[in-house]
Amino acid sequence: MLNNTTPPTFAGDPIARGKRCKMGKMNYSKAPSFGYCASQGTYYYGYKLHALCGLNGVIHSYDLTKACVHDINYLQDVKMEYHDCSIFGDRGYIGKEVQLDLFETANIKLECPYRLNQKEWKPLFIPFAKARKRIETVFSQLSDQFMLIRNYAKETKGLFARIIGKISAFTILQYINKSNNNPIGRVKYALS
Repeated sequence: MLNNTTPPTFAGDPIARGKRCKMGKMNYSKAPSFGYCASQGTYYYGYKLHALCGLNGVIHSYDLTKACVHDINYLQDVKMEYHDCSIFGDRGYIGKEVQLDLFETANIKLECPYRLNQKEWKPLFIPFAKARKRIETVFSQLSDQFMLIRNYAKETKGLFARIIGKISAFTILQYINKSNNNPIGRVKYALS
């Protein structure tokens, strides 16, 4: 399952804070940028987290990009690492050309839900909806319980280290749940 979330580095007015931000000024390729989150209908300043997650909710790979980078660019990394599989993506990964390229180069079948205004719209397949809900839950847990969106790093390296630390802690709690025969998704209660 493939998803993205938008962890901005600053709260408040993104335009005002973005212009004053000193993070990444020495290295433009790693600097945050302005982006738009369609699901929340807001502009933000920061980075975008892309993640590939298994059906059980364990994150297998992830990437942090500038907010202005389109979601489809992450699929170039995916087709180099994975092959002969099916991936369920969110609406940010819709594109017939992209799906065909993934299938031809790495035999990856990319499934994305249709938008309501698409000509071939059909209701969401129930097992697909359950798989999408699982990854949305993973991102909600990272956002709410691990406060992935709230970061007060002053340097880009510090921000990246904090994101890696939070994802690693989340994965360790999932492992503790699995080893104790508890539901893997209840990371809040792993240490009790």
